[in-house]
Amino acid sequence: MNTKQPFAQRILVAFVLMTAIVSGLFSLGIVAVVHFIEGHLVSQELGRELSQILHEDLKHGRAPRLDASTRFFASDSDQYPIPPQYGKVKEGFNEMVEGDQAYYLYGQEINGRTYLLVQEQHEFESREQALFNVVLAGFLFAVLASWGLGVIMARKVMAPISRLAGQVRHRDQLHSLAPPLAPQYPDDEVGQLASAFDSTLGQVRQSLERERLFTSDVSHELRTPLMIIATSCELLAEGQLSPREQEQLARINRACDDMQHLVQTFLQLARDKRNASVDIKCGVQNIIEAQVSHWAPLIEQKGLSFNLRYEGQPPGLFNPTLLATVLSNLLRNALHYTESGHVNLIVTEQGFSVEDTGIGIPTEQQEYMFQPFVRGQHNRGEGLGLGLSLVKRICQAQGWQINLNSSASGGSCFNVILFDDQTESAAVPA
Repeated sequence: MNTKQPFAQRILVAFVLMTAIVSGLFSLGIVAVVHFIEGHLVSQELGRELSQILHEDLKHGRAPRLDASTRFFASDSDQYPIPPQYGKVKEGFNEMVEGDQAYYLYGQEINGRTYLLVQEQHEFESREQALFNVVLAGFLFAVLASWGLGVIMARKVMAPISRLAGQVRHRDQLHSLAPPLAPQYPDDEVGQLASAFDSTLGQVRQSLERERLFTSDVSHELRTPLMIIATSCELLAEGQLSPREQEQLARINRACDDMQHLVQTFLQLARDKRNASVDIKCGVQNIIEAQVSHWAPLIEQKGLSFNLRYEGQPPGLFNPTLLATVLSNLLRNALHYTESGHVNLIVTEQGFSVEDTGIGIPTEQQEYMFQPFVRGQHNRGEGLGLGLSLVKRICQAQGWQINLNSSASGGSCFNVILFDDQTESAAVPA
């Protein structure tokens, strides 16, 4: 039986199969018993008639006393010769069919002589065939009835399971006010399943509540010190600073901006989409120009060539915070892992690509680079290997697609698809 079939269908098949086997064995048993009784009774009757003929009629010179349906044959008698068609009949009880006629044959060998009784059984055969037809009809009826009862039983058995599945699929079950499911079911296997779901759902609710509290705490606790750092940087920038001090202050200011940007990104990823407010959307060009103005100087400061090339522009509006995070992480990754050559940002009608001439990523490792805490063989920078993982999460949440391939120069090429021919826009509300 195919285990991938629906459970209700498996119940129905098992029910019908069991009934077919039981009723089939019962029907075969009836046929076997009928044949056994038939052979036993007929053997006794014909044996008694043959004994009477041999010891009473023939012994006293009388003709065999038989009814119209029975005939007597003997191998040593010219008056009752055995016909050729009966010449190979075995001793004892036999059955033979000639055209539309059926016969019982009973043979006996005494002192090298063969005696045979042949009795027509057409009437009995008709009754026997009627009995077998009734048995066959009963078998077919039992199978059909089992199919009907199986459908009813499968529905009754699956009703609480289907109901539980519908309640489990209901999104409101994740709400803290949703009632437990176990009290709605009897203390059976389905009730135990509902109880296990309640227990697991309780743990999920606790995890979601901890995440919600963590998100709110991060948004409240980190924004205040970040605002203080940003304000302090503005005040320090008004003073007389040496070039080295100005450089360090600029690094602090950039780190503060990055932290504020990350806090906003994590908040949007953790937000419930059903209850989230619609964020301001903007075109891809504005987001790209803002990131290019931030990262192009840093890339060129390292001695690399930065090239921005437009081959088209994705239509539609996108979440600026999330899209900027994706582009920022990809440009940062290219900066850290490229020592010479160039970094290219290519914008197309479907999205954008970030190419570099860095150390590259082996093909067998490319599928693992989007997993958390994976940094490859050549670690650069002070990151923990979460940048590409964050990029993957954002793309999955927004319905975008990201691919990693090796570039022609031996470096890496990250391709982000924001729009394709099958959809109007890959951007969805955060």
